[in-house]
Amino acid sequence: MIPTFKLADGLYVPQVGFGTYKLKGATGVNAIVSALNMGYRFLDAAVNYENEGTVGAAIRRSGIPRADILVQSKLPGRHQHYDEAITTIQESLFRAGLDYFDLYLIHWPNPKTGLYEEAWQALVDAQKWGLIRAIGVSNFLPEHIDKITKATGVQPVINQVELHPYFNQADQRAYDAAHHILTQAWSPLGRATSNNVMQDPIIKNLAEKYHKGPGQIILRWQTQLGVMPIPKSTHASRQYENMSIFDFELAPEDMAAINNMTRADGRIRDQDPAYYEEF
Repeated sequence: MIPTFKLADGLYVPQVGFGTYKLKGATGVNAIVSALNMGYRFLDAAVNYENEGTVGAAIRRSGIPRADILVQSKLPGRHQHYDEAITTIQESLFRAGLDYFDLYLIHWPNPKTGLYEEAWQALVDAQKWGLIRAIGVSNFLPEHIDKITKATGVQPVINQVELHPYFNQADQRAYDAAHHILTQAWSPLGRATSNNVMQDPIIKNLAEKYHKGPGQIILRWQTQLGVMPIPKSTHASRQYENMSIFDFELAPEDMAAINNMTRADGRIRDQDPAYYEEF
């Protein structure tokens, strides 16, 4: 049901993935199993989500062959030293009960700490050793990507960044596209507690025009931009809705209307990768 994007290294990924942030324990397993049964085949996790075990348990409980599911996790800032990064990747696999990750990202560059080049070399080596199929980054600015590529000769295939109608990341998307890097969107629907973009009149009017939900309008906008959103939901009906976006297409003028919603201060929180650090 979900079309694919082809990464620069040849790996195919669905155009819509499933986010697992805050999905933990038995309720998290149930939500992820529901998503897998619905048809999702890409799961996004992270060490800092503290749910790699939940993701692995859901995969086993689903009964779907491991080879049919793409699993992505992320290295936290506190383990960016080379040796720690290698051990953390291995521990991530042990927690998930997996033999390999399909994708593994550096979660934040943490530029003041200045270890992200070292961390990237660890991911490059872990890929050579078969622990990871494809490697990427999260929240990296162009200067961070240029630096790790120059240092190792290896460029990331994915850059996961905050991206929603109030912060459309036009410049970052242009850079990523020029370097054959797939832009992946975290918080693709914003967050109801801080910037409820789905209640914006522009989105609500387009939802009425296309007879779709507001979330479907936003996710379709992202896939038409060439972006891979990874929405999260614990409700089966919303999970189905979020992946059912490929039976219509937004007109150019409607794409432009959503693009024009972006704001200079549109980030959900003040998490500018130029200075923000997360450990």
